[in-house]
Amino acid sequence: MIQIENLDFWYKKGKPVFKGLNLTLNPGHIYGLLGKNGAGKSTLLKSIAGLAFPVSGKCLVNGMNSAKRPVSMLEDMFFIPEDIYAPALTPEQFARNTGGFYPKFSITDFYGNLKTLDVDPELIMSRQSYGQQKKVMIAFALATNTSVLIMDEPTNGLDIPSKVQFRKLIASLLNEERCVIISTHQVRDLESLIDTLLILDEHQIVVNMSVDEVTEKLIFGVFDDTGGMKVLYEEETMRGRHAIIQNTSGKYSKMDLELLFNGITTGSKQLVETLNSGGSHE
Repeated sequence: MIQIENLDFWYKKGKPVFKGLNLTLNPGHIYGLLGKNGAGKSTLLKSIAGLAFPVSGKCLVNGMNSAKRPVSMLEDMFFIPEDIYAPALTPEQFARNTGGFYPKFSITDFYGNLKTLDVDPELIMSRQSYGQQKKVMIAFALATNTSVLIMDEPTNGLDIPSKVQFRKLIASLLNEERCVIISTHQVRDLESLIDTLLILDEHQIVVNMSVDEVTEKLIFGVFDDTGGMKVLYEEETMRGRHAIIQNTSGKYSKMDLELLFNGITTGSKQLVETLNSGGSHE
């Protein structure tokens, strides 16, 4: 589906954003891409979408070089950037003018998505709030029914009820032929949605694994005392020590995505090494 091979990228007079990056993303998954500001998340998404061009290496989408932006690739991919442009059109007008570029676009799906997200199809988009504009673009993106869907900070500007509906819509659209990639700073917005986790740190993918694999190797919990435990990362809270420990018992715990992200991006090498080790139990 998406194959990134030896990708080198940097901006003029800047340090490398990526050097020798390799990554494979397969259909049938919702990938959550996390990383600190400046880690290269948006650049990676734009490289996949053919909007940023590598110095060397390549990104293949369904076997096609994204940098060459072939029509057959573009009509089967939709990208929602972090900053969107809302034209002076109603959602209905926008869909009828733009939907034709996507062979699998469904106007019925579009109206259904607008209703779910509580958007009036007859109001001018450019006169609406940023959150409403973002919801129109999400509704349209899902209605294109493309095999590749890329979203950069899609929940920015959404209120809590809209975020709930967004997660339900994304979960309902996944099938074995579709690859969804979502990048966000709002870590908890992805926690119950993604099935595969990607974490960028120091310009490299340091974690690339399913949520099930993460919970096989790690236990997340709040403990009164972590003495004697193999603690990989912990934070002091009002409730006790919020900790990640190595899973040596085969027990299951719910992944705390924010705690995991904090642990990795604050430099817990032991945490990264445990995740990337060959086995989960001693």
